[in-house]
Amino acid sequence: MSGESEKVFAKKAIGEVSESRPGQTEVWRYAPMLRGYFMRRIGGDIDDLVQEVLLRIERRQSNEPIDNIEGYLFQVASSVLTDTLRADRSRHRSKHTELTEFHHPVEVLSPDRVLEGKQQLALALSVLESMPERSRQAFILVRFEQMSYSAASRVMGISVSAVEKHIMKVVRRLTERLRSDDDFGRNDANG
Repeated sequence: MSGESEKVFAKKAIGEVSESRPGQTEVWRYAPMLRGYFMRRIGGDIDDLVQEVLLRIERRQSNEPIDNIEGYLFQVASSVLTDTLRADRSRHRSKHTELTEFHHPVEVLSPDRVLEGKQQLALALSVLESMPERSRQAFILVRFEQMSYSAASRVMGISVSAVEKHIMKVVRRLTERLRSDDDFGRNDANG
């Protein structure tokens, strides 16, 4: 279908247009009844189901006339409903959630948040530079270079437990400084 005919078809499916192509049975006038049929059975978003029913009838290959158009229409509607429910069940659609900001909030990088991040990074770097050389080297190898403790111990020529102690010393100092700076920032904002 071309883009224009898809738009007309969609409008017909939801009952906005009631013209049919010459030589075809007028099924578009049944769209409101189909909407009611689906509304009573599943509620919610039913326009896609109505459109699918009308599309299946539109694509019908047989040239023989339909004797009982309403019966045929609702038989197709029943098949569409069954297919949809089966697909929903197999895809576990009831367990899906929308990707809304409420469920998945996006952190906005406001100028204040960027400044706060830069200040924390500067504080962390100053703490790291104030540490003894061996502690700083162990921390950089493990946390930045992503070496294992044993690989860092081989590079530094010390035991694994010594590497662990150096890293704990840096982490403890970083935590203390970040907490005291955060407490200072809170008191400064309150006072």
